[in-house]
Amino acid sequence: MTEAMRPSIGLLGRVFAILLLTIAIEFAVSTLLYERAGQLRVREDEAHRVAEHLAVASRLMNANPADERPELAARLSSETFIVKWHPTRVPPVPMAAALEEMRAQIVGWEPALAHAKLRLHLKEPGRNGKVMGQLSLDDGSWLEFKSTQLVGPSALRINRFLLALIPAVALILIGGLLIRRVLAPMRMLARAAARIGEGERVVLPEMGVSEIRRVVRAFNEMQTRIHQLINDRTEALASVGHDLRTPLARMQLRTEAISDASVRRAIEKDVGEMEAMVASLLAYYGGDSDPEKPVQTDIAVLAATIVDDASDMGDPASYAGPDHFEVVVRPLALKRALSNLVENAIKYADGAQVSLRSENGRVVLCVEDNGPGIPESELEHVLEPFVRLDLARSRDTHGLGLGIPIAHRVARREGGMLRLSNRPTGGLRAEIDLPRR
Repeated sequence: MTEAMRPSIGLLGRVFAILLLTIAIEFAVSTLLYERAGQLRVREDEAHRVAEHLAVASRLMNANPADERPELAARLSSETFIVKWHPTRVPPVPMAAALEEMRAQIVGWEPALAHAKLRLHLKEPGRNGKVMGQLSLDDGSWLEFKSTQLVGPSALRINRFLLALIPAVALILIGGLLIRRVLAPMRMLARAAARIGEGERVVLPEMGVSEIRRVVRAFNEMQTRIHQLINDRTEALASVGHDLRTPLARMQLRTEAISDASVRRAIEKDVGEMEAMVASLLAYYGGDSDPEKPVQTDIAVLAATIVDDASDMGDPASYAGPDHFEVVVRPLALKRALSNLVENAIKYADGAQVSLRSENGRVVLCVEDNGPGIPESELEHVLEPFVRLDLARSRDTHGLGLGIPIAHRVARREGGMLRLSNRPTGGLRAEIDLPRR
């Protein structure tokens, strides 16, 4: 059976099914709990109170003559419990089955009322919850009572609300977990999409509902096309770089035959500048496909070596920091990034101060200079490739403006960032902030 013929529930249908299931279960459970809550029960303390009132009233009525009983009933009555005495038999009122439990609770507290033919019924059931009843006295007369607190309407509504809220919250959580499970491939896709710009290819398994499977398949195909484009670009640049280096090497050899020293030095300078431009282009555009793997590297030694190389060339450079500090990085890429920053500092400010520090689980390589700095409005702009400020051009410097962008890309690939800022005392501060791994 092909995928097109295979029955599949879409993402929208799956979400609707989960919501429908949640609502149906919540409705069924709530209905059951409402039905149970709707059964007219007397709370234990209320049953005890009413039982005591009836026991006291029946004893007093039996102990007093009939002519005093109406007045006695009035004295026993209150706003919430009304008592009346009837000398003759009260017509029996059918007792609802739902009130049997209420009667059992009252008799349970006062067993003496078990033989008093206690009967209960509701007045206007469902509206105000008034419970009425009668019990017989020793002489055959009847005591009638009415209570408005046996069934508390407000308490009942709160109980029903809480009983309905508990399963609703529980089922919403269950529904959320189910929807989270359905959308798990989308989170996997988001994580892979965040890594696609770092030169890493992640082939995702095609899983989930049909819509998500189609998205994952399209994402994998897009990755293949992007990486193919990157590989084609890198191969083309490598070919161009190789083709350019060959005539440059011949030019370098031919300059030795030039007798005029000033002309020879000028040509050698131009050839060196062209070689540097080709190298920077290959370093920038070939960075995504760099096969170098992260390894344990002593970046303190790496930084000190770069500073020593600059000093050997006669350039003012210094290093401040620990003698050894190991982290997991790509050493060649990091060396290229730090060398670019040091060269910029020497080129534009006649000196570089390199420092290394660790703070809050991160490591910071800092390159500072005493030059003119960069205008605040251009600090973000110089992170883009081929950007050269007017200040650099006015100093007749060569290059393509790729030194800082290469350092920025290397820092991002290591999971860190490059921060540029102007020092309060003058000059530029460039910090490569990396996670300590």
